[in-house]
Amino acid sequence: MLARALNFEAAATKIQAAFRGHQVRKDMKQGDGVTEQGQQKQDQQTEREPTKEELEAEFDPNDQELTHAATRIQASFRGHMARKTAGAKEDEKKEVDIDEITKKVAEELDIDMDDPELHKAASKIQASFRGHKVRKEVPKENEN
Repeated sequence: MLARALNFEAAATKIQAAFRGHQVRKDMKQGDGVTEQGQQKQDQQTEREPTKEELEAEFDPNDQELTHAATRIQASFRGHMARKTAGAKEDEKKEVDIDEITKKVAEELDIDMDDPELHKAASKIQASFRGHKVRKEVPKENEN
């Protein structure tokens, strides 16, 4: 019984989403991207937003529950901003560290990447590693 009700809800949601998509596409074809109806809704919402004075008039500083909720929201936001700032500073520091290390390594090694001997050495290292991998995989195949 419950599963059937959930199926009906899911079906209704899909139908509503499909209709909304159809309606938006239809409105977009008719207009230049912004529908008059959508613009009117946005204007109404903007008009309904209370001013700072109205909000302050509604706020009762003696309401402990409201004050506590506001304090928790503010603390949560401050924590979010502190973590965001700290993360940005940490990322910046990591980038600077990586750049410094790269410069030091480049200065210490001073390798000519166009040197043919370097290419030969790299090819030998790669070939030996490939051989190592193949030899390592062969016993696994024999076990199966």
